[in-house]
Amino acid sequence: MLSANKNNEDRFSQQVAEKENRKLKAQQKKKESALMGFGMFGMIGWSIAVPLLLGTALGIWLDKRYPQSFSWTLTCLISGLIMGCVIAWNWINTED
Repeated sequence: MLSANKNNEDRFSQQVAEKENRKLKAQQKKKESALMGFGMFGMIGWSIAVPLLLGTALGIWLDKRYPQSFSWTLTCLISGLIMGCVIAWNWINTED
């Protein structure tokens, strides 16, 4: 009976120590406000939208100047989208 009681005490003290460590880590982390999250959301949106729009504008210009059997607009739009996603992904990784 004594060893079972000792195991319960050990488990309890281990759980308390784990919770204390989590709280200490949370207190040491820098606080980020909700506005910071909205700012990051906006930055990600702009980093995708700007290359997409620039690619589309370039594609329209190329379609008018150098017509081809394929659509320059669609090609540049997709390229801009891919480039914007890569930029956003890199930006998120550096912020993390």
